[in-house]
Amino acid sequence: HVQLVESGGGSVQAGGYLNLSCAASAEAYSSRYIGWFRQTPGKEREGVAAIFIRGGRTIYSDAVKERFTISQDNAKNTVHLQMNTLTPDDTGMYYCAAAIRTVFPLKPDDYNYWGQGTQVTVS
Repeated sequence: HVQLVESGGGSVQAGGYLNLSCAASAEAYSSRYIGWFRQTPGKEREGVAAIFIRGGRTIYSDAVKERFTISQDNAKNTVHLQMNTLTPDDTGMYYCAAAIRTVFPLKPDDYNYWGQGTQVTVS
């Protein structure tokens, strides 16, 4: 059973921080990549960060590089997204997803399984 459950969203002021968590089932955590994506109404879903589960390699979008950090906790099958220096442009629904295989780790279409999302609002 593949399952991804996000948590940690909320409302913060600009300049603040949040730490999102993605708890994955064992099958989901055996995927090649787990990534974080965000979406706001009227916009396409965009890749924010991704991590290669078996090797730890990380990749970030230009919009969040230097501010966000993705990490993994293999003991808990969990991927975290530490988000610092948040701005209103970071507002959106944040999803984690798992890709069995991908050429472009920030491309939503490459991902097979998705969580329900957690809302982040920066004012």
